[in-house]
Amino acid sequence: MGFSRKPVEARERAKRAALNALKRARRVAERTGAKLSEWEGEFLGSVEQRVEQYGRAFRDPEKGEIGASLSVRQRIKLKEIGAKAKGTAAAEPGWRRKRPPDRS
Repeated sequence: MGFSRKPVEARERAKRAALNALKRARRVAERTGAKLSEWEGEFLGSVEQRVEQYGRAFRDPEKGEIGASLSVRQRIKLKEIGAKAKGTAAAEPGWRRKRPPDRS
């Protein structure tokens, strides 16, 4: 008999993490005075509302992990909004090639 956490606890943890990330992005934007576009404000609000109501913000299981509250694209957009609020350039999503060592 092992002690394992219930799946419900994992879902609640994912839900809390997603809500905290959304609130953090909004709070940083307000503190720094960064102007979010109307679409970005609506995005944060609607995703937050869906996570609070349903525990996740997407329905199609192909768009994200089973236990995750945000889809892959939603997480990327949230990172971009956070970077915009902080005033830093967001890293482009995707694979990156390693640079070969400089042999000079």
